[in-house]
Amino acid sequence: MSFSLPVAGSHGGTSIQDQRERWERKRNRTARELVQTEQRYCQQLELVTTYFVEILKAKGTLRQDIRESIFSSIKAIHSVNQSLLVNLENGFFGRGFDQFCPHLHHYNKYVDNIYDANKVLGIQLKKNKAFRRFKKLQEARPQFDNWKLEDLLQLPVERIDQYQHFLQDLTANTSPNNPEYQQISRAVAAVGAVSQRIHGNRRRHENHLQLCRVQKLLKGRKTKVLAAGRWYIREGWLKTVPPKGADVKPKMFFLFSDMLLQARRCSPVHPTHGDKFTGQQAYPLQDCTVEKVFGHTRSKGGLLSLTFPKAKLLLMSSNQDDLNDWYQCLSSAVRKLQVKTSVLKDPLRRRPLHSTAEDVSTPGRSQDHSRKRNMVGAGTREHVQGASDQWDSSAPKRIKEADAPEPSEGSALSCVIL
Repeated sequence: MSFSLPVAGSHGGTSIQDQRERWERKRNRTARELVQTEQRYCQQLELVTTYFVEILKAKGTLRQDIRESIFSSIKAIHSVNQSLLVNLENGFFGRGFDQFCPHLHHYNKYVDNIYDANKVLGIQLKKNKAFRRFKKLQEARPQFDNWKLEDLLQLPVERIDQYQHFLQDLTANTSPNNPEYQQISRAVAAVGAVSQRIHGNRRRHENHLQLCRVQKLLKGRKTKVLAAGRWYIREGWLKTVPPKGADVKPKMFFLFSDMLLQARRCSPVHPTHGDKFTGQQAYPLQDCTVEKVFGHTRSKGGLLSLTFPKAKLLLMSSNQDDLNDWYQCLSSAVRKLQVKTSVLKDPLRRRPLHSTAEDVSTPGRSQDHSRKRNMVGAGTREHVQGASDQWDSSAPKRIKEADAPEPSEGSALSCVIL
C-alpha cells in the first residue's frame, strides 16, 4: 500500500490566497460602487450649478450676496469633484483622493454655511415671488427627477460621510504593500476631519435651537438663556422641599452646562402667557455639591440635595429613573465645570522654570526674576479677569457640554433671583 504525504504549508498557502482573493473582490465591489455614486453625485451638482447658480447670475433674480449665502462654494466643489471622477473612472483611487484632499477647504466653507443657507433660502422663498416661481419651473425639468433644491443643497454634506465609509472599506481591503495604501490612509484622516466638523456644527445648531426654544418658553426678557458656550442638558418637573416643613411645590427646572434654572408656570388663564414659564432663580453650578439623600435603592423616587455657597435646594421626585437621571446629569455638569475651571486656573499657579544654581549664585538676578514673575502674574490675572467679565455679553457659539465656559466669580457665589 502506498500513500503520499501532503506538502507542508499547502493548506496555509491556499487559505492565504483565498483571503487575498476575498479582499480583492470586496475592494473591487467598493470601488465600483464609489465610481457609480460619484457619477450620480457630479450630475446632481451640475444641476445646481447650471440651472440655478449660472442662470440666477445671468437673470439677476437674486442679489450676489444672497446667491453666495445660499450656494456658497458649491461651484468650486463641482469643479473639484469632476477632477476626482476622472481619476476614479481610470482606476486611480489613491492618486485621485491625494489630489482631492487639498481642496477640502471648499467643503469646510460649505458645511459651515449650510444652516445659514437654509435660513436665507427659506426667507427668499417666502418673500421673493420671482425666485419662488423660478425655483418651481427649474425643479419641473425632467433632469431633476423630482429632486428639490433644498435636498440638492444637502448633498455635499452627506457625501462627506459617504466618502469616509468608502475610504475605510478601501483601506481595510488594500494590502499595506500596495502603493495606494498610504494615499488612501491619508484621505481617510483628511475626510474624517471634515466629517467631525459636520457633526460638531450639527450639535451646535441643535443646541442653539434648544436654547432658543427655552428662551421662548420664558415670559419676558429678564431671564437670559442664550449665552456663550452654554449647553442645554435637560428639563423636567421636580418638587421643591421647603426647609420649614411646608408643603412641597412642583417647579420646572432647566439644566444647562453652567446653571440650573428654576421656573414656575404662568397662570393658564393668561391670554398670552398661558403656556409659558416665569424664571424664579438661576443657580450657578460652579461651587455646587450634589448628593442623593434618598433613592439609593429601588424604591419609588427619592430626594436630591443641592448645596450652593448661599443657598440649598432639596428636590424630590416620585420617579426613580427620573431621579437617577437628574442626579447623573447634575453630577456630570458640575464635575466638567470644575475640571474646566481648575485647568483654566492652573497656569496662574505655575511658576517659570529657572536654574536653581543660577538663582542662588546671583541674588540680584533672583530678585529681578521675582519682580518679572510678579509683573507677568499680575498681567495674566488681569487678562483672565477681563475675559471672565465679557462672558455674559457674548453670543452662543457651542453646544457641546464639555466646552461650557467658566462663569465669572461673582455669579458663582450665590444664586440669582429673577
